[in-house]
Amino acid sequence: MNKEVFEKGLAVRRKVLGNEYVDNALKNADAFSQPLQEYVTEGAWGSIWTRPGLELKTRSMLNLGLLAALNRPHELKVHIRGAINNGVTKEEIAEIFLQTGMYCGVPVAVDSFRLAREVFADMKI
Repeated sequence: MNKEVFEKGLAVRRKVLGNEYVDNALKNADAFSQPLQEYVTEGAWGSIWTRPGLELKTRSMLNLGLLAALNRPHELKVHIRGAINNGVTKEEIAEIFLQTGMYCGVPVAVDSFRLAREVFADMKI
């Protein structure tokens, strides 16, 4: 593991997902899942999310479409919250899910809108 890349990734992960979520993920890691936490933090957050080519908001918008298309509801909810933290509006999220639904099917849009409403209610927005 590259400690410097991990630390940069950890900082971005905390900025996007929030300290509480990241602290819980790290605290709940055991000998089996600790390598996954290191892999995700260093790889995704440290090597990709820190690249200069896209703003965090744009990366969040891409993630919403990708996670919806891949039918990953847990990760989609996490990244809806992260997208809001990165300045993506509810209106933009709706547009992302409408477009995703057009190309991936109406059930994708229906589930994505439902999950987004759950996150919005939890965040009181």
